[in-house]
Amino acid sequence: MSLPVKRSRKSKAAVVKNGRLRLSVFKSNTNIYAQIVDDAIGKTVVSSSSLKLIGDMSLTDKARLVGSDLADKALKSQVKSVWFDRGAYKFTGRVKALADAARSNGLDF
Repeated sequence: MSLPVKRSRKSKAAVVKNGRLRLSVFKSNTNIYAQIVDDAIGKTVVSSSSLKLIGDMSLTDKARLVGSDLADKALKSQVKSVWFDRGAYKFTGRVKALADAARSNGLDF
């Protein structure tokens, strides 16, 4: 089993044990997706993606907009604190931009 898969399984198990909601990030070559998941019941609480963003902007700018949109939706849904699950991605570039934007808009992790 590869390292990212082991890390992913271990982190999901820790979140379920702690009872916190998980902010999961997925990125493709052109878009970025983020969702807040309640692993105890297996449902997505809030989600956001860069699919609907129109205009010429960098991938990092798209990630910032997704992070701020996700934080706004989460605060409207009474979610204030989450656990950040970056998956197998390094905490640089788009992933860091999304996290910083979500933090600056009121989400705590």
